[in-house]
Amino acid sequence: MFKTGLVSITFGNLNTDEIIDLVTKAGLDGIEWGAKGHVPHGDINNALDVGRKTRDAGINVASYGSYYRINETTDFSFDDVLETAKALGTELIRVWAGHKSSADADETYWNEVAEEGRLIADKAQAEGIKIATEWHGGSLTDTAEAATQLFDMVNHDNCCTYWQPREYTAPEKCLQDMNAALPRLAAIHVFNWDVETKEKLPLKEAKEAWKQYFRKAQKAGDMYAMLEFVRDSAPEQFLQDAKTLKELTASVI
Repeated sequence: MFKTGLVSITFGNLNTDEIIDLVTKAGLDGIEWGAKGHVPHGDINNALDVGRKTRDAGINVASYGSYYRINETTDFSFDDVLETAKALGTELIRVWAGHKSSADADETYWNEVAEEGRLIADKAQAEGIKIATEWHGGSLTDTAEAATQLFDMVNHDNCCTYWQPREYTAPEKCLQDMNAALPRLAAIHVFNWDVETKEKLPLKEAKEAWKQYFRKAQKAGDMYAMLEFVRDSAPEQFLQDAKTLKELTASVI
């Protein structure tokens, strides 16, 4: 079964109250709150407040989009991320599988990412929270083969993944790509980008492709399907896309 939601960074120009109002109007189930702007790492009081307001509106905190990159030196630690996620009240943290593409990563880098992946999976598991990697270029999940290798190396049942269509990739290839994610699939980012023009388009124009994606993804069990990009970042387009998303997810139940 799919629950529906919004990735908050879709509307970086809106504050948290405005996003909650918009998701309520759209009738979606949850919000992935992002660390960029809305729920910064380490601001525990803000995380508590946003989590409370979200739940008071009858909306779930689907996940925390932490933008933490494994094996990257930053001014914040994974402990900061974890404490913020706990305050927010979520059971899923989205991270990035490093900051290098698989083609540019040597054996040492692969081992370092895998080692830290196990470490943060352990830490999160102790708090009842799962870790899920972004499915994206510029990281060690940039191909199906690379993602499979990484998950095999991490070898931790608390390490799972998001999935999204590879940018500018035809649907039939995206369906093949999903095979690598299915054993560990925890959530899906939903959008419609034109393969040739790279233009963001209404979700309804990709309904047939997304019907196929959802039919296949449902094999992995219950999860959130969350809108991530919207044409012109327009709230009106989001409301239309949210309607399409609800129709799509309902059609595969």
